[in-house]
Amino acid sequence: MEISDENFRVWAEQNEVYFDGVFRLAGPDAYAPIYSLISGLLHGGHKQVTFNLTGLEFLNSSGINLLAKLTIEARKMDDLLLVVKGTHQYPWQAKSLPNLKKLHPLLDLRLA
Repeated sequence: MEISDENFRVWAEQNEVYFDGVFRLAGPDAYAPIYSLISGLLHGGHKQVTFNLTGLEFLNSSGINLLAKLTIEARKMDDLLLVVKGTHQYPWQAKSLPNLKKLHPLLDLRLA
């Protein structure tokens, strides 16, 4: 399944969800389809789920809240390893993504 518009694209392949572009959606309701897509992946019986953010140029505060909410949801699943891939290419990622580890200390954060 894929969700996209002219500014962004998010899609899942097996146990990895990819984010690409610029996310400036208006609030939690606008992010609801993305939440549903990823929540389904988290509850899909995988041992590991990866959020690949390396193509995500910008994410507004509502989008960061979405990542936090999904991270907390993953934390509740004892047998699931959550991997977050980011990049130093976009400064917001190096600043914001380490905060996800405060919500889920076992999260595997990979900033390249």
